[in-house]
Formats: sequence, C-alpha cells, structure tokens
Amino acid sequence: MSVTLYGIPNCDTVKKARVWLDGRGIAYAFHDYKKAGAHGGKLAEWCAAAGWDKVLNRAGTSFKKLPDADKADLDAGKAVALMAANPSCIKRPIVEHPGGLLVGFKEAEWAAAL
Repeated sequence: MSVTLYGIPNCDTVKKARVWLDGRGIAYAFHDYKKAGAHGGKLAEWCAAAGWDKVLNRAGTSFKKLPDADKADLDAGKAVALMAANPSCIKRPIVEHPGGLLVGFKEAEWAAAL
C-alpha cells in the first residue's frame, strides 16, 4: 500500500499519527510542508475530494493571526491560495492512501481506512 503523510514534524497530532502508523507497521512517505512546501495543485485536489472547509485549519493560531482581509469571503480558490502561502493553515495530518484521503487524525477512521 502506498501511503503519503503530509504535515509538519513538530505538530503533536502529526507525531501521534506517525506513532500510530509505525505501531501498525504501515510504511509511509512523509511530506514536510516546512521543507518541501505545499503545492497549490495538490491542495486543490484535496479540497475537491474533502471540501476546502475541511482542509483549511481555521482553528489554528496561524489562521487566526492572518489579516481579516485574508480570512474574509473565503471560497475554494482563496482557501487554496491561502494554504499554499501559509502551510501551517492546512489541517494536519493529511494522508493519501489507495482508498482515498484522510484529513486530520481520528483513530477509528484511520483503522477503517488503513
């Protein structure tokens, strides 16, 4: 199974997800937003699959610190541009796997999918 986990290494939720995958012997490639960036095309795919409102992390500090103009009148295009420019605003982790896409870390959901 080809699994790619996207996130930021120092994020507690990403750390939990990596421990969960390792504990089940699930091999994965890790894409670090801080080093490799967040590609707009990939973000657009995720938003099409899961919805931009699920992929965009509005609860995080990074989003809250953005200027009000950046947070106003959000739609898919604006959300993708915002996340590409500010990878910390992407919900973490995101996992691509042969059966689809997982956004965020919920053990039951991951166990069913992986």
